[in-house]
Amino acid sequence: MSTLEKEELMQQVDSALDTVRPHLKEDGGDVELVDITDDLMVKVKWLGNCQSCSMSIMTMKAGLEMTIRSQLPQISGVMAINGLN
Repeated sequence: MSTLEKEELMQQVDSALDTVRPHLKEDGGDVELVDITDDLMVKVKWLGNCQSCSMSIMTMKAGLEMTIRSQLPQISGVMAINGLN
């Protein structure tokens, strides 16, 4: 993946994350896009209350990953680099 392709994909993933951020912010949390690996794994960082929330694993699969993959099916998955999962 070229640098330009990666930048474009990161913008698209960040846009997809924007659709779930309001729900996270209601509970005092947020998520930050950190990187996308060469095998199209999205790495995110939990912010605020999401860092220690026991529901973050469910939020990761049912919220973030489902939202991102529905808009960008080429993404292989989503993982947090911090938090409980």
